[in-house]
Amino acid sequence: MSDNKAVWLAGYGVIEHRPDTVKAVEELVDSLDVAGICKREQAWALFLAADRLSSMGLWLTAHMTYAREVHLDGRTLAAEDFKLTPEGHTGGALNMVPAYVGYLLANALSGSTRAWMMGQGHCVAAIDAVNILMRNLEPEQEARYPRSDQGLSKLCQDFYSYEIGANGRPVAPLGSHVNVYTAGGISEGGYLGFAGLQYVHMPLPGQELVSFLSDGAFEEQRGSDWASRWWRGEDTGLVMPIMIANGRRIDQRTTMSQSGGVHWFRDHLRLNGFEPVDIDGRDPAAFAWAILSMAQRLKTQHKEIDAGERSYPVLLPYAIAETVKGFGFPGSGTNAAHNLPLPGSCASDEKSRTLFNEGCAKLFVAPAELAVAIESLQTHSAQGRVQEKDHCLRQLKVQSPVLPFPERIIPGTAVAPMAAIDVWFCALATANPNMRVRVGNPDEMRSNRMNKSLDLLQHRVTSPEDGVSESLHGAVITALNEEAVVSAALANKQGLNLVVSYEAFAVKMLGAMRQEVIFARHILETGRRVRWLSVPVLVSSHTWENGKNEQSHQDPTLCEAWLGEMADVAPVYFPFDANSAVALMGTLYKQTGRVATVVTPKNVTPYFCSAAQAQQAVQDGAMVLQHDSDAILQFLAVGAYQLEAANKAAQVMREQGVDCSVVAILEPGRFRIPRDAREANYVHSDADIARIIPPVETRLIVCHTHAEVMTGVLRRLDTGIAQTRVLGYRNRGGTLSVAGMQEANGQSWQAIVGAANSILGLPN
Repeated sequence: MSDNKAVWLAGYGVIEHRPDTVKAVEELVDSLDVAGICKREQAWALFLAADRLSSMGLWLTAHMTYAREVHLDGRTLAAEDFKLTPEGHTGGALNMVPAYVGYLLANALSGSTRAWMMGQGHCVAAIDAVNILMRNLEPEQEARYPRSDQGLSKLCQDFYSYEIGANGRPVAPLGSHVNVYTAGGISEGGYLGFAGLQYVHMPLPGQELVSFLSDGAFEEQRGSDWASRWWRGEDTGLVMPIMIANGRRIDQRTTMSQSGGVHWFRDHLRLNGFEPVDIDGRDPAAFAWAILSMAQRLKTQHKEIDAGERSYPVLLPYAIAETVKGFGFPGSGTNAAHNLPLPGSCASDEKSRTLFNEGCAKLFVAPAELAVAIESLQTHSAQGRVQEKDHCLRQLKVQSPVLPFPERIIPGTAVAPMAAIDVWFCALATANPNMRVRVGNPDEMRSNRMNKSLDLLQHRVTSPEDGVSESLHGAVITALNEEAVVSAALANKQGLNLVVSYEAFAVKMLGAMRQEVIFARHILETGRRVRWLSVPVLVSSHTWENGKNEQSHQDPTLCEAWLGEMADVAPVYFPFDANSAVALMGTLYKQTGRVATVVTPKNVTPYFCSAAQAQQAVQDGAMVLQHDSDAILQFLAVGAYQLEAANKAAQVMREQGVDCSVVAILEPGRFRIPRDAREANYVHSDADIARIIPPVETRLIVCHTHAEVMTGVLRRLDTGIAQTRVLGYRNRGGTLSVAGMQEANGQSWQAIVGAANSILGLPN
């Protein structure tokens, strides 16, 4: 037995190696040696190093919650060395330390840097602590947190410091969740559940992704129900999901724990097409073995499919890392461990201070021993691989798509905007055969007039039905679960994406969408690029054309909420005909880092502009349809049906002798009051607004949304309470036609004429 192996077998501090882990690791080391990937002695040195890095990572993570001073000599801390008010999600972060170190270990053993994501974003302290020890850092943290007493003390002081700079932003390059300063971070994870829905759609063939999940987040969104149905080796890389099952949430045990624990979960996984892999969630070696063995199993299964020896779906490996919340530190296994495992503040409570010092003493690694461990795991240069901060999903390489020229829709042609988009998107997908396409849709493609796209791309299923647009390798990801399908498109950051949904139910996508644009904007604020192509979210069968399905199907909440986000990354569009819809799509796929809500009619609408005019309308965010030189009244329409009614109302007003103008607002956010410098660079200046929209003293805005929302967004176009009126959705619905919806909500052309006469002081 080698010296390194013998030392490793003895464990280190709180880390012990179960017999099943030892057996698995011995087999792994043998296989790596035989394959010429990693020599036995080197492998055992790496396992030895991982124990010490894990132990010190636990030590530093505990300090981040409680301490304001860090001493790398491991001395006992006095009362004045502690924060007065400790903060942190300590237990989950402690559980994440051996998991993340195991990921680093797997990379070093195999000579390959995989991608990673973490669904429990509040465990970021673990990632930051280990990365700082390893010097795997973005420049902002590299400069601020050297591996010294001073640097690590600054790290602890910054953690939940709440310090804000003169620019109104946090001073510290840290967060309470994964953020743009987290080396290798690609998703915040603060809104639980989306990692489980996204990981299977992320890597391309030849790439690997480790996804850290949690039994608490499992309650939020059972992503495990879907992944095995959608993984295909032909267009997807290797995915290694690992659930850290610590059995607790904030106030109580998880429902999984209450329902039978991991024994119940194993059965759940098997019923849903997974192959459960049980590992010790306290041991970094177990995580490394799980990552490498799951990758190999998935490779083997795909080879068997290629050879005709197996068929889809594969049994997707899924590791269950059972542990106790807050392992390795006092208070573990309790509800308190979620946030603050000690009974009080160490600055004022002697018992808590004693528990902290005693707990940390078991985790401490002497500087010389730690230095050897870190050097052992720093194999990147020798192996010719990138640091973990630069993994493939962090440093995306996305090609610009070939954009089809839009079909010219001639005046008088009756075309539904969604149908026009359908034809154009087929051409886009066909013109870019090397780009992976994902269309997220909750069983509404044909209802929303995306027939050609569905026939071309097909639903992805495991058992295609004859005569139905289904395929093993379909690009349309469908489930009656809006969060699941939007996640497919948002996760496919190296490809072409589209989301199609009924407007009323698309609001369920809001959390996933918001996660993406927040992260994207924070990247931009650091001066870095966001490389993924923009994602259009088409919301159709919308409020005004879904009258027949009762008020449950009539809800503009998504576009209203999206108007509240920053317009430069979260635009909202209201195309008013087929040409404007297609022109908009072409523009969006030239851009990066935006999730666009596009409120699009599925029914035939009148033709209002040529292809060239539509392009200009997209650029300006609006288009003047008609303008009398002596206009005293201006109709501003936001939405296709609103424009149709306003146009008719303008005609009637002219017959009454009132000069007026009609303006279609395609992108209201371009006309809003900017809320910061970045948004100010995106919205129109006062001069641009005056150029695009003729100044008129009296304005009547007719909008798709509730009036109150659009009143705020278009405040710059408001000429005063006596001269401006806004007509919007009034929460009136039922089993109605489009005309009935307009009548019920005061947006028929007759109602618009009445409102115009009223504001002008004319008789009706």
